[in-house]
Amino acid sequence: MTSFLALVLAALLAAVPSLAQAQTPQPPEIAARQYILVDLASNQVLAERDADSPAEPASLTKLMTAYLVFNAIRDKKLALDQPISVSKRAWDQRKLGGSLMFIDTTMTPKVEELLRGMIVQSGNDASIALAEAVSGSVETFVAAMNAQAAAWGLKNTQFKNVEGLTEPGHHSSARDMAFIAAKIIQEHPTFYPIYSLRNYTYNKIKQDNRNMLLGRDPSIDGMKTGYTEAAGYCLVSSAVRDMPNGKRRLLSVVMGTSSREARASESQKLLNWGWAAWDAVRLFEAGKPVATVPVWKGAQPEAKLGAPGAIFVTVPKGEGDKFKTTIERTDPLVAPLTQGQRVGTLKVTTAGGAPIASVPLVVQEPVPLAGIFGRAWDAIRLWIK
Repeated sequence: MTSFLALVLAALLAAVPSLAQAQTPQPPEIAARQYILVDLASNQVLAERDADSPAEPASLTKLMTAYLVFNAIRDKKLALDQPISVSKRAWDQRKLGGSLMFIDTTMTPKVEELLRGMIVQSGNDASIALAEAVSGSVETFVAAMNAQAAAWGLKNTQFKNVEGLTEPGHHSSARDMAFIAAKIIQEHPTFYPIYSLRNYTYNKIKQDNRNMLLGRDPSIDGMKTGYTEAAGYCLVSSAVRDMPNGKRRLLSVVMGTSSREARASESQKLLNWGWAAWDAVRLFEAGKPVATVPVWKGAQPEAKLGAPGAIFVTVPKGEGDKFKTTIERTDPLVAPLTQGQRVGTLKVTTAGGAPIASVPLVVQEPVPLAGIFGRAWDAIRLWIK
């Protein structure tokens, strides 16, 4: 993942509203203990309640489990067609309750089959088998889960297991779960379609995906359900629509709802409000410079600042032409500058000055040092300045 995307995704960690409260469309009442709605086109939080409160994530835990397994496949530590032995620990999940793929120690399912068993069927046994295949033991894999959460700066997440059963100290938050889900969508697009499968059959046992929104709304293509008695009913939902200015994806997380139907209906309500109350506006095309600025002591006199992808902001419906942009940048800019180096920020505000978004600006093309005479001349000019 590029450093730019890492900077942009960091917006999910900031519990700062996108607009001044007086100007923000008010979301509908959502019957969930915690929730958050994020527009992934702009990486802006559109609505939230108690999104940083630690809570039991139940099987939403499997988002992080899947992320690390996807990494292992990407890094060629596992192969999709690789057969995996099923340990007694994985088989013993049948004694603990919860969802199962129904594998046993006589079977050698392939990694690809286990992924579907974990994601579509929410199999706790499949989660154990994959964790052991990646790390050798569940404990080592859980340590890797926590190390990854810490590396991302997820302050309200701590994992004690890979499947999400209730255990002291096992917790996350709506914002952290949204962050992990966004990472899967953006870093592992090859595997993301598994989350849209309506059902999966293994060993002649067919199980439906517990995400009831699949099939109800054609824009919804994932992502993960969860339930324990302590956690209540939880759902991460992701929906994408083709808009005149490009694809727009919304991601919602509801935690602690009262039933399977409630988690579906409350998620749908939140997503519908996101589509209806907000517009995504493309400020700059992908690859186009946002600004060209002077550079001191460089082989070129100017540097192009921008972003690898198109820059979007999300604004209240009908206010797409009522905002201002300003650029804050390091001054003076002194060579050498490397491609991708962050040197500024694009600030987007309402006409009245209320903040909408803050987008990192990076150097699009490297600027090497000038020769000795060029550097000396610019040094004199800087001194005079």
